[in-house]
Amino acid sequence: MVCNLKFNVVIFLLLTAVSSLQAQTITIQGKVLDSLQQPLQYANLLAVPSADDVDVTFAITNQDGVYNLKLQKNQNYTVTTSYLGFLPNIEDLNLEKDTFKDIVLKENLNQLDEVTIKYTPPMVVKKDTIIYLTDKFVTGEERKLKDVLKKLPGVDVDRSGNVTVNGTKVTKVLVENKTFFTGNSKLAINNIPADAVDKVEVLDNYSDVAMLKGLQDSDDMALNIKLKEDKKNFMFGDIEAGAGIKDRYVLHPSVFYYSPKTNVNVIGDLNNTGVKSFTIKDYLEFEGGIGKLLTDAGTYFKLYRSDFAQFLDNQDYKSSTNQFGAFNIRQSINAATDLSAYAIVNNEKNTTASNTLNTYQNIDQPFTEQRFANNALDNFFTIGKVTLEYKPTVKEDLNVSTVVKVTNNKGLGVINTINPSQDNTISTTNNVTGLNLKQNLSYSRKLSKTHTATLQSTYSYQNDQPITNWLTDQQILQGLIPLQTDINYNIKQTKTVNTNSVNTILKDYWVLNNFNHVYMSLGINAAFNSFNTTDLQQLSDGTINNFETAGFNNQLHYNLIDTYLGLEYKFQIGIATFKPAAYLHFYNWQLNAFSNRNANSKTLLLPQFTSKIEFSNSEKISVKYKLDATFPAVNRIANNFVLNNFNSVYKGDANLSNTLFHSASISYHRFSLFRGLNYNLSTTYNKRIKSIKNTIQLQGIEQFSTSVMFDQPEQTVNVSGLISKSIKKLKLKFNSRWSYNDYYQIVNQNTSLNSSKDFNNTLSLETNFKNHPNIEVGYKYVTSNYKSRGNLTQFLNTSFFTNLEYDFLNNFIFKADYSLDTFNNKTTNNTNQFDMANASLFYQTEDSPWGFELSATNIFDVKFRQTNNFSDFLIQDSQSFILPRIIMFKVAYKL
Repeated sequence: MVCNLKFNVVIFLLLTAVSSLQAQTITIQGKVLDSLQQPLQYANLLAVPSADDVDVTFAITNQDGVYNLKLQKNQNYTVTTSYLGFLPNIEDLNLEKDTFKDIVLKENLNQLDEVTIKYTPPMVVKKDTIIYLTDKFVTGEERKLKDVLKKLPGVDVDRSGNVTVNGTKVTKVLVENKTFFTGNSKLAINNIPADAVDKVEVLDNYSDVAMLKGLQDSDDMALNIKLKEDKKNFMFGDIEAGAGIKDRYVLHPSVFYYSPKTNVNVIGDLNNTGVKSFTIKDYLEFEGGIGKLLTDAGTYFKLYRSDFAQFLDNQDYKSSTNQFGAFNIRQSINAATDLSAYAIVNNEKNTTASNTLNTYQNIDQPFTEQRFANNALDNFFTIGKVTLEYKPTVKEDLNVSTVVKVTNNKGLGVINTINPSQDNTISTTNNVTGLNLKQNLSYSRKLSKTHTATLQSTYSYQNDQPITNWLTDQQILQGLIPLQTDINYNIKQTKTVNTNSVNTILKDYWVLNNFNHVYMSLGINAAFNSFNTTDLQQLSDGTINNFETAGFNNQLHYNLIDTYLGLEYKFQIGIATFKPAAYLHFYNWQLNAFSNRNANSKTLLLPQFTSKIEFSNSEKISVKYKLDATFPAVNRIANNFVLNNFNSVYKGDANLSNTLFHSASISYHRFSLFRGLNYNLSTTYNKRIKSIKNTIQLQGIEQFSTSVMFDQPEQTVNVSGLISKSIKKLKLKFNSRWSYNDYYQIVNQNTSLNSSKDFNNTLSLETNFKNHPNIEVGYKYVTSNYKSRGNLTQFLNTSFFTNLEYDFLNNFIFKADYSLDTFNNKTTNNTNQFDMANASLFYQTEDSPWGFELSATNIFDVKFRQTNNFSDFLIQDSQSFILPRIIMFKVAYKL
């Protein structure tokens, strides 16, 4: 009954918003031509109404010079058509019906003389650049850069802070042509005040080094934020403070100063409302982002599974306190030299609780386990970077930087497991300290008209020291660890992972002509690793039971040197560009464990191929193929046992070699601002022909695993598509993703071929009004199928969601969001449902620096969030407990 009422309210709001579309509009369309009747691509048309309550509209011509301009019926407009190098065409229109009209522009023969033109186009499109004049799109109620970007044509901002332009993800943010902090979009869009922004430039195929544009293949897209003149040489920003029931608080200052030579940015965040300023996604973006998954999967997963990352990975909390501070300064020493530095400090104290039903598969007698977990986490880290940029001429570029990361993460957890063989409670403490130092050097020089050389080198030092302690009153891992009988069992592990690595590549770009390039590379990747572990039992009388006699404890030194030569040939035929490449790798690795030494070498030829077909600036097809090899991490080749968890023991294998896998992808992208249509379609295929696989021996919930080389082929297929269509003030989006994965498992000496299929579809509709409520409504439908040893497990998850934003009475902004999620385990016929809602009301007059906000999160006081997933031999249904209802009153002051 309650859910039906909430649903009806949402539908009513949607119908109210959509009814605003009934205002009668007419269309004027045709072509913009020059005096020779040739079409002008990307000409701008701006229609300014005489009435204040009617929206300004604009259009841009497509590659055939065609435009499509929407106007209100029987309204007076001044329509200006402009194109660089031509005189603008200005005429007054008042139309009653759809009209076809061609517009002819005359060349500006006096363009070298001083010409005063009052018209500035709201949007300028060039080959690799889009420039938005933000004043033409905003209404004045926007608070942050994020609110501005949402109103720009072709720009989308999701709830996580990711920005896409014409379907391409933004990977870097600049302010006044300089990198903002780390370049991550989240810090910029959530903190830069909206009223400071003058223009937004979108730079496609972005490169930090101008001379390498067109030589390096770059899929990067950057946003360059241009500030208003009155925000330069002047401090600006805002400070937000708030308090709420049950001692909730928030303090969030954002202060900025920009001048021609000095830039300073300060951002702070102190709250106990669960808002995180630095998440696991931010960390991965800081380390290079999801691109590592495509180019270096081993490095990406190593980052994701690191002890540091695991402390950031939690998202649902019973309680949460966050302290975050970031400082960024850039100083121009002279015309050729810039010095910049930033520091990020983060401290989080969180508690989490979960209730998980684990179903164990792939064994002769499947069973279930009920597991309750409570954790108290204290995560502290600081990251600092100093960069020197030296560009004496357009033919030379030097960049030197030093990055330091210091971490100290602590965790206290209690796990209660109930399964057919035991009912046990285990207390766990973790203390992870780490130091990471990186020294980067990048040098580029144009040697001649046809040759450009680059040198890139990175030295990295990493030292992680996790200490773990398990305490229980029952014996665990019987037969796997040599416990001595005691009242309580206190098990301790000390681990040290130390890595020194050097990565250097020297590359020559040889331009034969405009259509043929040859690139040659010489590089070396060297890593020197040490891995030491000690597992022991501390008895109640203080004596130590060291597990060394049972085959535990590791002292391993592992050195891997990869020397390689690369040859790439890039050529263009018509609209298509091709680049076949081959890299010849010479691998040498040495293992030294206690008194045993093992040396090996291998030579591999790894081919690559990329191709891009550009039908136009807004339509292209990309094809990529790569044969890749990765070598095992140091812990996987440690020959002695090591405790992984309270129910898991692992043993590596010093004889492990490299993996080998094919990866291929094809993507199609098309964007038409004229039609309001955007396509992004892609398919990826990966085939592992040689992999490292864990063999698992299960005894109840306890497991022993080791790694072996495996040569049976496994494959993964992903197909995804995003289609969006704008119709007047509506935008319809459909996002679909299908994935298939087959892989082998070796459990209890039985090898089985498993498969999983996931189908994820999201359909949404959103409005874009100026004087009416804006609402987004969507429906998400996800199916997951997991097949193992003839057993099929199916999940069906659905989500109805809506977001509402309404600017009213000139000074008020109301925002609300609601979601209704349903989780259905079709195999067991278990269904769970919960809904979430948040709302806020903000008030600020145009001429006042003061703003006031009343907000409520988790309005229905939902206790937990439901999730489900598959792993190697587990099917998991989990409930994660979340923060209760929070009501806050906030005050904001604009500097």
